[in-house]
Amino acid sequence: MEAPRTLQEAVIYFADPENCHAFMVSLRWPDGVVRCPTCNSDKVTYLQNARLWKCYGKHDRPKFSLKTGTIFEDSPLSLSKWLPAVWLIVNCRNGVSSHELGRTVGVTQKTAWFMLHRIRLAMQDDLTGGNLGGEVEVDETFIGGKARNMHKDRKRRVQMHGRNTGGKAIVLGMLERKTEGKAKRIRATVIKDRTRASIAPEVQSAVEKGSTIHSDEHGTQWRMEDYEHNVVNHAEAYVKDNVHTNGLENFWSLLKRGIGGTYVSVEPFHLFRYIDEQAFRFNNRLDVDGLKIPDSERFRTALSQVVGRRLTYEALIGKEAETASEEAAG
Repeated sequence: MEAPRTLQEAVIYFADPENCHAFMVSLRWPDGVVRCPTCNSDKVTYLQNARLWKCYGKHDRPKFSLKTGTIFEDSPLSLSKWLPAVWLIVNCRNGVSSHELGRTVGVTQKTAWFMLHRIRLAMQDDLTGGNLGGEVEVDETFIGGKARNMHKDRKRRVQMHGRNTGGKAIVLGMLERKTEGKAKRIRATVIKDRTRASIAPEVQSAVEKGSTIHSDEHGTQWRMEDYEHNVVNHAEAYVKDNVHTNGLENFWSLLKRGIGGTYVSVEPFHLFRYIDEQAFRFNNRLDVDGLKIPDSERFRTALSQVVGRRLTYEALIGKEAETASEEAAG
């Protein structure tokens, strides 16, 4: 059977452990030479019965599997569950809730929630494309509960007036417009406030000097000398010649639709993971010619980034940080 092109084909294809094995080996070691993830030696032998490799290098972890050194490491779940789960989250425009994933692959909601966060780690931008350049839109948005849904006491407590954050999280986005030979790309991150001290370093680290920045009227507060800065005042118009932030507004719409419609409630502590998820899908939806990227290619791109990344449950819920601070205090 050929490599899958749809979710249905993926479920059938990866139900066979041999297909999972062959697919992951070809993806992880494309040159066909299996190497030890600990010492990178190719002096390894495959133990058929245990479905493990054994390295003859001198170190403490001579045996390893396909999951070793990846987001799947130490998971008791088979790749026949993991791979369809990856396919689902990378190809569903508005994301997949942990309840839905749990029902689909046959695991508990808690397990599905952990799986999704591990997959989101693989979806983080690895920055291989370099910094953004050319014409770049920069804008911020607020993520949180709507004022009309708040109790009047909470409204009064957060003092929600106009563009005040009202206790909401602030997300900064930078979108490189499509040019000849380059597709649209976005970088987005959570910032603590809308001051120059918070925004300028993020822009400088992600956008090449000499680029043209398009922003709304708030951009006048963090204008930088290294860039050509164009501003559109949204109180007057949303588009002024070629100056607008409509590309980012499109991304904010997709992000908020996923958070508000699929995930319903997202803790600020985990918000950056959901932003990474949506940014991955946005950056991998169209190619340089403006054609839609196939689901199978987006799936392979995500899986190509699983190596060298690991997320433990303790780190996910913040227990590792608590333990480290307690040990330092003790």
